[in-house]
Amino acid sequence: MLTRILAVAGQEMRIGLRNRWIVLATLILAAFSLALALLGSAPAGTLGVNRMTITVASLASLSVYLVPLIALLLAFDAVAGEIDRGTLLLIFSCPISRMEFLVGKGLGHFAVLTLSLVIGYGVTAGLLMAVGTGSSAGLVDFVRLIATSAFLGLAFLAVGYVLSAAVRQVSTAAALAIVAWLVLVVLYDLALLGALVADTEGTFATRIFPLAILANPADAFRLFNLAALGASDLVGGMAGVSDALPFPPEAALAAIAAFTLAAFGIAVALVRRITP
Repeated sequence: MLTRILAVAGQEMRIGLRNRWIVLATLILAAFSLALALLGSAPAGTLGVNRMTITVASLASLSVYLVPLIALLLAFDAVAGEIDRGTLLLIFSCPISRMEFLVGKGLGHFAVLTLSLVIGYGVTAGLLMAVGTGSSAGLVDFVRLIATSAFLGLAFLAVGYVLSAAVRQVSTAAALAIVAWLVLVVLYDLALLGALVADTEGTFATRIFPLAILANPADAFRLFNLAALGASDLVGGMAGVSDALPFPPEAALAAIAAFTLAAFGIAVALVRRITP
């Protein structure tokens, strides 16, 4: 079983290298993180906060937008692409279960995404340490950011597999991936903000809003990372929110894990119903 999963994962890694996915994702992450580190950390002196902490807080907000998009672009053709190329029948004729096939895909894509995050954000962390504006605590913040960003990416990889297994055309899967990113990352927060503004009695803010934060992996990721920073009340604006919620910020990680498992389970069920 493990051999078959690793074979699929290795194939996805080779595809990622051949299609320059790793290079492209790494360049995007490195370019944005370096820009934030060099140009967006000016408030560090006035706030009395470590420059790396400011950078990590900015990157946490950036990751909410970039990482899900990269993950969805990696995953949208995982199943639909195999159907479109006519290779799915060949794959399923081999002694590999459909769950093993999807787990292998996920492992390969997760490795591509994690490698890009380590290199892209690692370059920024190394630069800050080299110029003397870093610290050991800031380095720990960077490691936590990279790990949780990869965790967030895994959740959106699972979403991509659901969309890819639900349709048979790559173009349709790509369009659905963009729609999913727009809804979960952009429109979801706007809807929450609108509901909070319209909530005159406070019922939504006290009962529904905390659960809504956990229901979306992007919001759960941002909550955990900004609340985990020692100066999140100064640079992230999330300390007050996390203190008002009826659960610790660590619950956000459990919510992301539950979301990922649920989405992956749906994807496996959809793949099992496919007749190549």
